[in-house]
Amino acid sequence: MKTLEIESCCPECKSTIVDDIHSGERICSNCGIVVDEQMADYGPETKGANLADKMRLARATGHTTFAQHDMGVATEISIGTTDFSGKKINSSISNQMQNLRKWQQRVRVTSPRERRLTNVLGKITETCESCSLSKNVVETAAKIYRSLDGKNIEVKGKSVISITVAVVYLACKQCDVVRSLEEICREVCLEKDVKAKSKLAAKYYRNLVLEMGHEITPIVTMDKYISKIANLTKTDVRVERLALEIAEKAQVQGITDGKAPNGIASAYMYIGSILLGQNVLQRDVSTVSGITEVTIRNRVKEILTTNRITITLRPVLVNN
Repeated sequence: MKTLEIESCCPECKSTIVDDIHSGERICSNCGIVVDEQMADYGPETKGANLADKMRLARATGHTTFAQHDMGVATEISIGTTDFSGKKINSSISNQMQNLRKWQQRVRVTSPRERRLTNVLGKITETCESCSLSKNVVETAAKIYRSLDGKNIEVKGKSVISITVAVVYLACKQCDVVRSLEEICREVCLEKDVKAKSKLAAKYYRNLVLEMGHEITPIVTMDKYISKIANLTKTDVRVERLALEIAEKAQVQGITDGKAPNGIASAYMYIGSILLGQNVLQRDVSTVSGITEVTIRNRVKEILTTNRITITLRPVLVNN
């Protein structure tokens, strides 16, 4: 095995060496002697000063994605009127490239399964972008949908929008992102179809959870809902902290069993705002959380009936 030794300084005058990338030579900066010729070119990505420049100059990437049916490693024929050297191509070659591009897109998706996979994965990406979800959620949702074929779970013939919403909702739960089915449906459906699509998506979600077997769907904790409502209503941090404390101490009572978590979280927020004297309206909280004001009042009544809240006042010293 040969060891490649690279000169770090000039062997004659011990000065620094300059790389001439145009001629492929390494030249001494003092005496001008050529230390090395036919220097290896490692590509434009090695000339970047930082990560952004290296990514911009990169000619290829090793990253793959589950959000595309071919894992993102297919060849793309770009649309352009010039070749790689910048020369303008004539009309006959342009027509040939257009035909190649058209047939290349056709042969990428050959079977009905691949067409269905392309359609659903594209809808998953579009839905996550509409809901401002992270790339982690997109990859998780795409991976979940890909695993359905491996587990022989039938997805053929189901509504594309509803199965997409169900998969994205399951991915949000696995990534600890608070999103409801109605919120996701509103981003991809018309207002008149939200109720029907949400009901169908809920059915698909229950079937997915039952058929996926050993994979346990994580439960989004109450503090996630409280933080979400506090951020959307722009509530004071003290109210959010008090609501989290009340929720932590009220868990042992079991009053949250069988009830919508956003309703319980809204009730905790409202109780915290009342105790601290903050002006938080039930109408604002109900609009953000997607429940009615009557539900908030009923949950508040149940919390206050089950628990006993003791308020300790701290004396404030006033300097005269």
